[in-house]
Amino acid sequence: MKNTVARQEYDFNAVEAKWQRYWEEHKTFAAPDDSPKPKYYCLTMYPYPSGALHAGHLLAYTISDVIVRQKKMRGYNVLCPMGWDSFGLPAENAAIRAGIPPAENVAANIKRMRQQMRRAGWGYDWSREIATSHPAYYKWTQWLFLQFYHEGIAFKKLAPVNWCPSCQTVLANEQVIGGQCERCNSEVEQRNLEQWFFKMSAYAQRLLDGHKNLAGWPERVIRMQEEWIGRSEGARIEFTIAETGEKLPVFTTRPDTLWGVTFMSLAPEHPLVEKLVTGRPNEARVMKAVSQMRKVGTSQREMIDLEKVGVPTGCHVINPVNGEKVQLWVTNFTLMAYGTGAVMGVPAHDQRDFEFARKYDLPVKVVIQPPHRQIDAETMTEAYLDDGVQVSSGPFNGMSNRQAVPKICEYLATKEAGKATVNYRLRDWLVSRQRYWGAPIPVIYCDSCGEVPVPEEDLPVMLPDKLEDYAPHGKSPLAACQEFVNTTCPRCGKPAKRETDTIDTFVDSSWYFLRYLSARDDTRPFSPEPMGKWMPIDQYTGGIEHATMHLIYFRFFSMVLHDLGLIGFDEPAPNLFCQGMVCKTAYYCPQCKWLHESDVESGDKCKNCGRAVRSEMTKVSKTKLNTIDPDEVLEKNGADAMRLMILSDTPPDRDQPWSDDGLEGAGRFLRRLWNMIHHNLDAVGEVEPFAGSPASLSGDDKTLCRAVHQTIKSATEDYEVTRHFNTAIARVFELTNAIKSATEARSPVLRLAYETVLKLLAPITPHVCAELWNVLGRRGPIVDSPWPEYDEAALEKDETEIVVQVNGKLRAKITVPTDADEEQLRELALAPANVMTHIEGKRVVKTIVVPGKLVNVVLK
Repeated sequence: MKNTVARQEYDFNAVEAKWQRYWEEHKTFAAPDDSPKPKYYCLTMYPYPSGALHAGHLLAYTISDVIVRQKKMRGYNVLCPMGWDSFGLPAENAAIRAGIPPAENVAANIKRMRQQMRRAGWGYDWSREIATSHPAYYKWTQWLFLQFYHEGIAFKKLAPVNWCPSCQTVLANEQVIGGQCERCNSEVEQRNLEQWFFKMSAYAQRLLDGHKNLAGWPERVIRMQEEWIGRSEGARIEFTIAETGEKLPVFTTRPDTLWGVTFMSLAPEHPLVEKLVTGRPNEARVMKAVSQMRKVGTSQREMIDLEKVGVPTGCHVINPVNGEKVQLWVTNFTLMAYGTGAVMGVPAHDQRDFEFARKYDLPVKVVIQPPHRQIDAETMTEAYLDDGVQVSSGPFNGMSNRQAVPKICEYLATKEAGKATVNYRLRDWLVSRQRYWGAPIPVIYCDSCGEVPVPEEDLPVMLPDKLEDYAPHGKSPLAACQEFVNTTCPRCGKPAKRETDTIDTFVDSSWYFLRYLSARDDTRPFSPEPMGKWMPIDQYTGGIEHATMHLIYFRFFSMVLHDLGLIGFDEPAPNLFCQGMVCKTAYYCPQCKWLHESDVESGDKCKNCGRAVRSEMTKVSKTKLNTIDPDEVLEKNGADAMRLMILSDTPPDRDQPWSDDGLEGAGRFLRRLWNMIHHNLDAVGEVEPFAGSPASLSGDDKTLCRAVHQTIKSATEDYEVTRHFNTAIARVFELTNAIKSATEARSPVLRLAYETVLKLLAPITPHVCAELWNVLGRRGPIVDSPWPEYDEAALEKDETEIVVQVNGKLRAKITVPTDADEEQLRELALAPANVMTHIEGKRVVKTIVVPGKLVNVVLK
């Protein structure tokens, strides 16, 4: 194994370029479907091709690449594909600004980002690359839409929807954050529009039940989904509108308070609002107030401290259990997305209703009294929410309210006025968008035939290559393109018009993981053979911000595909890893606002105005001017230094502090490792690593060998169990220090230690480790070498250190054989000079021995 590599300086640019070429030319990360190795499908959420990678990409894709490389060394056939979530608003908005077709913008961005990914050293099977805006992909998105349509899961209805006035499109509930559009932060309005939906509400309980199969998901994500789906047990009760005789269904979790209803409230978006007030004297006043309420986003209206506002409709409802007639209001705290959009007001037993009733001088009626005191409706200062005894509750007086709940539900059922039921907060998924850059919805409207699905053989419904105007004006830009709109009915052949809305891009990402498995199959969206081999996903990686959007959508999608008989599983990814956010110091000047770090003088002074600057570690943000340029980082420091730094500080599921000093420190370590191995080539370059019994070693050889095997054991657990790559890195650093300390270690043990360092670091710093692996005389890429195994025998210590006390005070530390008996320990404990000094001339009363820990000599 003679090595004649010349000594040279570490040039990360040359080393990294060399190995990136090698991996690409040799297709190192291709994952053949027919490999006999066990499979491992490692997937990270694909990016939107915005034009450049950002800090979050650097962390997420480095994490998955580390997993990929370590699993390859473990002997797996690892599939790690990459693609592009290339439909959506950003490309369309760029087209509006620059006047170029979105397809051109997306293609240029993909080219640049693909180069950045290769420069970062991430290994992907590029033969499976997809882009959701390519007709070969969205043909199958449309095909899947049609399967949902034929099964009644995709349908169109008039419904109150979230409308972003800036983006000029509707938004799903999941895309409204704090009452604002998740894309542009504009205040979201409510409108009644005909829109396309997926019947996701029918899968609410399945989505909850499926959590039991997701033991590998973070508990926080499970909790977020449970809260979003929002299962509530209660009763559905039929009230009657006194003026019209119409039934008004209400869902409540508190049927025990039914006798305490003193008003009823409707959500501002409830379809009955306009119907009830139209033509009445109060119509203008009511609708003006309702219009103001509708401008406030749903999430804002849910806020506990929101001021309660309402307007009476002038109508009344009749309570089915006592015949009482109460006022019907429209209120800003009643949500169309909860229950039926109508809520019974029980001021005595709901704090929100209590505050509203006191504000508008509405009656308060107590129907549950505490067990050991009495509350008075006139004098109470807050609602009574605890358990108690039913009062003024008809046949249920004197009963515990908890016991009364099921009996009240039975009572309602016998009166045909309601029944026990379960309600979910989860609503149907709104999937139509009034934008150009998305997959056209494959539906045609014919005056004779009505709504007609596009025949499958006519897919894809192609987007026009370009439009004169990409800006939406309250409806899709496609509506102005007559060449697109005008068509013929596939049933009768008469003139017809196409649907001009496009499909929500979250639909594209709800099945992309399947398309990777047969990305070039033009006869079906996914082939059963590779799907049977690769699914489910073994490790899915992405941000926790997707917990109530993509991570619900793609689970729902899989359940539907399973029910349609298209796939054989209903949970696509039993293991999920959510990386933290990348944070970097941001600087704020009270005069100049947020500053770039170059505008801050030493001593934290603003260069522009001289004022003191406040600094904070926060998520990287364009607004706060603390962004990270991946191109600059990779050019200045190299991919390996970036990868080492970003994983070395904290566990990767926590926020990662970005540090330029840390980058330089990572680079220094890699240079030291490079120089250490080159310096010791004469000693280790022509020997094989030690492979004998650890019992045959002594001195530095034995100490270093034990350190090697302990590092292997601990680092393997860090890689495979906890994913704490930072501690794996720390353990390798400790091993390099042990190598430097083992000055008397022989060449075979040194060789073992060096190879172990390279193998354990290879998933994290793949380029330099691959190069040094060859420098040591090994052929082929290190990623194809086996992961090191530890020897339990090497971990066993034949000596241990114990303390020696005299009358309970520490006097010495000694090294003793691990198998020494108590008599030997007593003899050895008396030998140190400091112990002999403290017992001289005194009588030893007894000697206390704690094997493996201490010997305490008691004197008198």
